Amino acid sequence: MLQLLPSGFSLPPVQYLLVVAGGVALALLALGLARPSVREVTVLALTPWMVVGAGLYALYQVDVFPDVVAPFFGSPIVYLTVFALLGFVWGLSSLLGGRELASMVLVVSGAGLVLAVLGLALVVGITRTTLDIAWPGAALVGAVVLTALTWGALGRLAPDATRITGWAGVLVVFAHVLDGLSTAVGVDQLGFGEQTPLSAAIITLGEGLPTEPFLGTAWLFVLLKLALAAAIVVFVADYVEEVPSEGYLLLAAVAAVGLGPGVHNIVLFSISPAQPTTAAVAPLAASLTAACPISLP
Repeated sequence: MLQLLPSGFSLPPVQYLLVVAGGVALALLALGLARPSVREVTVLALTPWMVVGAGLYALYQVDVFPDVVAPFFGSPIVYLTVFALLGFVWGLSSLLGGRELASMVLVVSGAGLVLAVLGLALVVGITRTTLDIAWPGAALVGAVVLTALTWGALGRLAPDATRITGWAGVLVVFAHVLDGLSTAVGVDQLGFGEQTPLSAAIITLGEGLPTEPFLGTAWLFVLLKLALAAAIVVFVADYVEEVPSEGYLLLAAVAAVGLGPGVHNIVLFSISPAQPTTAAVAPLAASLTAACPISLP
C-alpha cells in the first residue's frame, strides 16, 4: 500500500481529541468575533508560536511530559493544542484592544512560551540526554546566511515582491531554508533518516548523483526548498498587495510549515543528537509541504 503520511503520524485517545476540539472551537469563536486583520507585523508576531509548537513536539519525543498530558503534544495534535491557545489569546486581545494590542500580546506571550520551552529543552539536554549544539547551530547560522544571500538576489530579480512582502517574505525564505539545512544535517551528519515519502525520494535521488561525496545526499532537497520559498514570495506578492489580510495570512501559513519542522529539527538534534528516540519534525506540516520529519534508520 502506498504510504502518503509520514510515520509517527498518530492521533491521541478520543478524550484528548475532545478536549483539544473544544479548545479549537473556543479559539475559532474568539477569532470569529474579533475578526483580526493580518498584516506584516502580525506574521512576525505569530512566529514565536510556530517555534513553541515545534519545541513542544521535540520535548514530547524525548519523553519529557507526564503520561497524563503527553498525548496533547504528539503529532499532529500538538499543532491544534497550540492553535487553541494562540487563537484564544489572539481573538481576546483583538477584542479588547485592536490590532496593535493583539500584536504586542502575541509577541510577549509567544516569546515567554518560547523561553520556557527552550529553557526546558536546555535542562533536559544537560541533565537527561545529551546536549550538543554544534551541528544544529551550524544549520541555524547557515540558514541565516543563505537567507540573506537569497533575499539580496530576490531584491535584484523581483524588487516589487520583496518590497511588498517585506519581513513576512524574509520569514518564508528563512523558514524553508532552515527546514532544508536542518534536514541535511540530520541525514548527512547525525545519522537520521527521512520519513516523508516525497522528501525521502528527493534525498534518495541525491544519493545517486556524482555530487554525493562532496555535497552529501540532501543538497537537492535544500535547493528545492529554497527555490520553492522564493517562488512563493514572488507569486504571492500581488495577492498580498491586493488583499493584504488574506495574503499575509497565506505567507504566515507557508512560513509555519517550514519553520515548525526546521525548529523542531534544531531542538531535537541538540538534545538527542547521538541517540534520537523517535521520528522528528511535524509530520502534518511535512506531509503538506514535503518538509522533513526525520528518524533514526
